[in-house]
Amino acid sequence: MRSSNPVFSRRGFSRDNGYAGFNTAPQAGYAQGNPYAQGNPYAQGGNPYAQNPYAQNPYAQQDQQYGAPPQAPVTTGRMTMDDVVMRSAMTLGTVALGAVLAWALLPVSATSYGLAIVSALVAMVLALVQSFKRTPSPALILGYAAFEGVFLGVISEMYNSQWSGAPFQAVLGTMAVSAATLLVYKAGWIRVTARYARVGMSIAIAFVLVMAVNLLLVAFGVAPDGGLRSFGPLGALVGIVAILLGAFFLTLDFKQIEDGIAYGAPREEAWLAAFGLTLTLVWIYVEMLRLVAIFSSND
Repeated sequence: MRSSNPVFSRRGFSRDNGYAGFNTAPQAGYAQGNPYAQGNPYAQGGNPYAQNPYAQNPYAQQDQQYGAPPQAPVTTGRMTMDDVVMRSAMTLGTVALGAVLAWALLPVSATSYGLAIVSALVAMVLALVQSFKRTPSPALILGYAAFEGVFLGVISEMYNSQWSGAPFQAVLGTMAVSAATLLVYKAGWIRVTARYARVGMSIAIAFVLVMAVNLLLVAFGVAPDGGLRSFGPLGALVGIVAILLGAFFLTLDFKQIEDGIAYGAPREEAWLAAFGLTLTLVWIYVEMLRLVAIFSSND
């Protein structure tokens, strides 16, 4: 499921080590109904995780003697939820710090707008480099977060100068979408299966391609009002579709984290989980910012 697009290619963990992976059951109960057991969308080529050193739990008999369900052995060097939370906090904190500094130090001007574009391009390059690497690089991920933060800080200040309070509303909207998606995911109302991922990714790729064509039409003056990204009803509809795609990306992120922990991914893979979450939340925030501006313009 990897591609050259950093938004689409960060899914899944690296596959060049001997740790447990997505195609093996970490413990009893995971083997049945695992959507990744057959036709794993994250797997490419041979799976080096096929032999799970923890598939046979040495503590199983001891646990059963006491009437307790089998538990995986205590190990070190494995990714945990605390690792994901810590790395995500570091990455999102870097984005927030860059945004605050850019907002405070760069006044709204053509120069700051140009700097925002340069920062966005640098962030995209860093994200692409990380996407093509087989192992996570904290330096690349935090570098991406810093430049992305500068970009977000400048455009947020510009939006705020036109629509006062729009960035704050966009932050609240991003938090609401994230919380609602997590609730729906944990409640089991959405099951991330291979088919779900394929269909969603096909829609997402089609959306990005259409937006790329629309950008070219705007650049060449064919659609001077913004085309599909205009500040009208059509632009609002496209923005809502983009936010729904962001929620879809979040479900893939949640599944990635859940599987990584369950299947004993190495601890450094928590950086990939943080990277994926940051990309998705930035996507949702930018689209939410545009949507708030559209609705404010129509008031």
